[in-house]
Amino acid sequence: MNSAHEAALDVTDLLPAQRCLRVAVVTETYPPEINGVALSLAKLVDGMLARGHEIQLVRPRQAVAPQAQHSDGMQVMLMRGLPIPHYPQLRLGLPAKSALVAAWQKRRPDLVHIATEGPLGWSALQAARKLRLPVSSEFRTNFHAYSAHYGLGWLNRTIAAYLRKFHNQAGLTMVPTEALREQLAQLGFERLTVVGRGVDTRRFDPARRDDNLRQRWGVQSYDPVLLYVGRLAPEKNLALLIKAYQTMAQQQARLRLVVVGDGPSADELRRRCPSAIMLGMQSGLELAAIYASADMFLFPSVTETFGNVTPEALASGLALVAYEHAAAQELVCHGDNGLLAPLHDEDAFVRRACDVLDRWKPDNPMRLAARRSMLARDWQSILEQVEDRWWSAIGSAEPQRMRNVAGLAVQV
Repeated sequence: MNSAHEAALDVTDLLPAQRCLRVAVVTETYPPEINGVALSLAKLVDGMLARGHEIQLVRPRQAVAPQAQHSDGMQVMLMRGLPIPHYPQLRLGLPAKSALVAAWQKRRPDLVHIATEGPLGWSALQAARKLRLPVSSEFRTNFHAYSAHYGLGWLNRTIAAYLRKFHNQAGLTMVPTEALREQLAQLGFERLTVVGRGVDTRRFDPARRDDNLRQRWGVQSYDPVLLYVGRLAPEKNLALLIKAYQTMAQQQARLRLVVVGDGPSADELRRRCPSAIMLGMQSGLELAAIYASADMFLFPSVTETFGNVTPEALASGLALVAYEHAAAQELVCHGDNGLLAPLHDEDAFVRRACDVLDRWKPDNPMRLAARRSMLARDWQSILEQVEDRWWSAIGSAEPQRMRNVAGLAVQV
């Protein structure tokens, strides 16, 4: 091949077709733990394995699953951890820079992808920098926004500064929405790139509606069911959920509230709303059936980076009310596939919740539009976006090595 053709070659287009990646994915939460970060990250890992990439999963040892479960293409590296206050079922990874340096010197990954910013994530960042490994990161949790809900508002600026310092050392940081990208950019975060989240529309499907399940809740076919799914914690704005439900119940006495999730606010929710049907933590097909067997979904949180429950509720064909924020801002067209309230306007949120009572029946056009709006948000398109960003991070960190590999591929 002549030199002129070689000079015109686009290296970033060539390399993904030549080989698969070896990626170290670092996280402080992963299934069987149940939370949005763990579940969406597992979707990413499973999808990348299916696409032929090799994954080294680095995570704290879990009390519920203490043994490493290796599989084809995936190695699990378990690290030391401590329980997280208020969430003893979750673990906070302890510093482990030396162990990671030793492991990655022995078997060098093409890229280190860091999903959480705790001590383990920081250790992975420093180990990668020491070994000059490309790094990508994800901004998945608004820790600085959460601080005010735990009496730590005075730490808000300190936490934001730490997160900025953390992510600005990565080659790029993935964020789930354009609105969050703009917000973080104003705070000084650099090299931000938007990668959305997918939803499993085969799992979350109105066809999973289960009348037997509704009967176990004490609900008849003509009774509307209001659903909340999420962590039961101060940052989720559960007081507004209760206020909206109680106002709606004055309009429709047969309305029932079903709550899925657990957390430090569970007992307070039971006390303030004794009629609520509390189902605790749910996952898999059981969770999908609960979604499909409800009629309306309220999500009052204002601290989400995305909120995976929003696309799950839409895919399940529920009449949804949320703030114009995070996933709802990206996915909901007000009045078409859901209802939105201006951010922080609690009175408007309650009014929208009362309005949605007119749309609770399964054949309502809004519920049908909700389902249709999610059919194109499959995980394959998201995986392709992440794959593209990974190659971009590698190309930015090691342009000379990329050119050398491309030259060898062309000569072959």
